[in-house]
Amino acid sequence: MTIEIFQKYLKYEKNYSSHTLLSYQTDLDQFIEFLQHNRGFEEFKPDKVSPTDIRKWISSLMESKLSAVTVNRKLSAVKSFYRFLLRHDYITTNPAKSLSGPKRHKSLPQFVRADQMDKLLDTNGFPDNFEGHRDKMIIEMFYLTGMRLSELIELKTKDIDSSLKVLKVTGKRNKQRQIPISDELLTKLNCYYSQRALIMNCDTEHVFITSKGKKTYSELIYKVVTKYLGTVTTLTKRSPHILRHTFATLILNNGADINSVKTLLGHANLSATQVYTHNTFNELIKVYKLAHPRA
Repeated sequence: MTIEIFQKYLKYEKNYSSHTLLSYQTDLDQFIEFLQHNRGFEEFKPDKVSPTDIRKWISSLMESKLSAVTVNRKLSAVKSFYRFLLRHDYITTNPAKSLSGPKRHKSLPQFVRADQMDKLLDTNGFPDNFEGHRDKMIIEMFYLTGMRLSELIELKTKDIDSSLKVLKVTGKRNKQRQIPISDELLTKLNCYYSQRALIMNCDTEHVFITSKGKKTYSELIYKVVTKYLGTVTTLTKRSPHILRHTFATLILNNGADINSVKTLLGHANLSATQVYTHNTFNELIKVYKLAHPRA
């Protein structure tokens, strides 16, 4: 019962997305299942859980070869749950308060090189039909705006202002922001719209639709991005988020101000954007070595 109340709190008060809500639910379900199978809990009672119980759960996650990032995310869900319970007087002590997860290995964001993106978008690698035009438009939109997967799926035709040359996206926690777009992107959008108009009974509200006229979904977008990035790069990760990394890295490499990039990406904190400066610094080192006579 308390988990249901917690989920309503996340949905209605914190405005978390359906994807985030599902992640919280999955992590808490796994935590409860561990307690039932390994700690002898026939019924989950939050106030009966000890710090030792949570530590043993963390250890079991690490033993199952989950990454530190995944383990920390799961622990974060449990810690958020117990903070909520304590704040609303469902419990008197928080067993997760002083616990910390495994240290994360800091890795730089992967990105696709500009010449690889040019090769993908400037050659005729997309079929000359609705799906080909749509798939290319999906890649272009990610690459030229840096928007998130959920933002692209929910993008509506009314969100694109051709006269002001901006598009409006709704990001995490329903925060809205505007992203400038070029004349070239607008021209390509109009070309895509002409193809989309040929689909019978299509969803005219959302920009991106399936061949059956319905709103796109994450599995389809992942399939499209993975397929086409695989033709130009050997990166192990070829997700929509890689294109977001690519957008941020390339515009920083070309002199964009980090605060402007933070605004474009919709980051709440500058620290989330600063990770891309490491890639930018690596690029500067390459330029230095190539350009300086004594380097």
